[in-house]
Amino acid sequence: MARELAEISSEISRQVGVLLNRAGKVETVIVGDHKKIVIPSLSQIRSASGRLKGLRCIHTHLDGKDITEDDLMDLLFLRLDLMGMIKVVDGLPERLYAVHLIPVPVQGKSWHFLPPVVPSRQQVDFRQLIAALEDEFSRTRMVREIEAKDRAILVSVTTKSKSRAEESMDELVELVRSDDVDVVETFIQRRDRINPRFILGKGKLAEIMLSALKQNANLIIFDQELNPSQVRSITDHTELRVIDRTQLILDIFARRALSREGKLQIEMAQLKYLLPRLGQRDDALSRLTGGIGGRGPGETKLEVDRRRINDRLTKLAQRLKKVGKERHHRRSRRRKKELPVISLVGYTNAGKSTLLNSLTNSNIYAEDKLFATLDPTSRRLRFPEDVEVIITDTVGFIRDLPDELLQAFKATLEELHEADLLVHVVDLSNPRYTDQMWVVDDLLSELDLAGINTMLVFNKIDLVDPDLVNTELKRCDAVAISALDPATFPPFLDKARKSILKKWNDLR
Repeated sequence: MARELAEISSEISRQVGVLLNRAGKVETVIVGDHKKIVIPSLSQIRSASGRLKGLRCIHTHLDGKDITEDDLMDLLFLRLDLMGMIKVVDGLPERLYAVHLIPVPVQGKSWHFLPPVVPSRQQVDFRQLIAALEDEFSRTRMVREIEAKDRAILVSVTTKSKSRAEESMDELVELVRSDDVDVVETFIQRRDRINPRFILGKGKLAEIMLSALKQNANLIIFDQELNPSQVRSITDHTELRVIDRTQLILDIFARRALSREGKLQIEMAQLKYLLPRLGQRDDALSRLTGGIGGRGPGETKLEVDRRRINDRLTKLAQRLKKVGKERHHRRSRRRKKELPVISLVGYTNAGKSTLLNSLTNSNIYAEDKLFATLDPTSRRLRFPEDVEVIITDTVGFIRDLPDELLQAFKATLEELHEADLLVHVVDLSNPRYTDQMWVVDDLLSELDLAGINTMLVFNKIDLVDPDLVNTELKRCDAVAISALDPATFPPFLDKARKSILKKWNDLR
């Protein structure tokens, strides 16, 4: 075979290659140009999770070059069993050069070169070699229980300072944890400019692939929003599922929404996110539909899918409008009873639900996770001196909140426009609480809520140094509490009561 490949390659002055399965049979023949071959898509040949592809590539080189960087990238990206190269000299095979992946990088290299040999004098038993390799990969993968959880590698690519990227990555880890996904490793790469195809460099992508192979990861989550072609490129090269921060947040919302309105809003946001990405989903979408009334040019499958999504969006908008009217009627009844409204706002996981539970002796779901609360919840609260108010918990804000979600949840956030007082709850124990305060303030302005009287409350003071609490109280017009300790509530309740009474007295 080596002689035949060398003769054909020399005769047509092009590189020629074959993909061999583990039984030694030819699966594919590849003809390239003088400098390279292009291995076709192997998407129809799926390797088992954490396993190699089950194919080795043997191809010719006519220019006397050794195994190239492109050869190594193909080896890694396609998870080939082995990459072999035959140097062709005067139409004959000079040597067979081969390289395979290794589970643990040596001096930063993820591959190992075998000694060059004359093709007819190979001493290595390939089947034994590949069996030993896969056993070694299996041993280096983390021992884990068989469970339904996804195992994700988190990736951030930035052109800004690495410290900012690390802060954002910490938040992404918390988001992933909130979605019950295991994080196996995180990667941060700083670049002068973003790679338009892969977003990150090929070398880093190779490192990520090797990590996924060793640790049995099945998902890559990017901290940046990806365009459809980037998702497709990375998926084709890694054979792993690829999502971005926006999709992750949408998934968390979809799992947590309980109310009819919340579910409608999430479905609408997901469809709006999906619509521009339809063309990248699958080649099968370009097939023409058939059947009576659909023969001939007709509509493509892609056009049908788009039309169905647009029809669904129209129906969802109508249902949301109806639910919005019902919510408006409830607010009107509340106004007729002349009950003031306090709305809790703040960054996600700041402790709003815990505070509402403690204030009203309620049992609203509250957990140390991002976006534990999605659906607005209202309860009655009686202040001293027989002043009764409605206190409402709302969905938390987050940095770079997807526009699809912000638009979808505007109906829910209309509740905030009816508030007499916004209580901005801040997690003082979070190292980035000042940044989170700015995010909330910016979103309130974006939602035209900056004009409503706002009260600042520093929460979780039991977790921080008292000196920090005193410093921040002097710097800001705020009160400090621990949502878990009602003994800390009197200053907060007194200030809220005075604010509400002043507002209602002014209206009268």
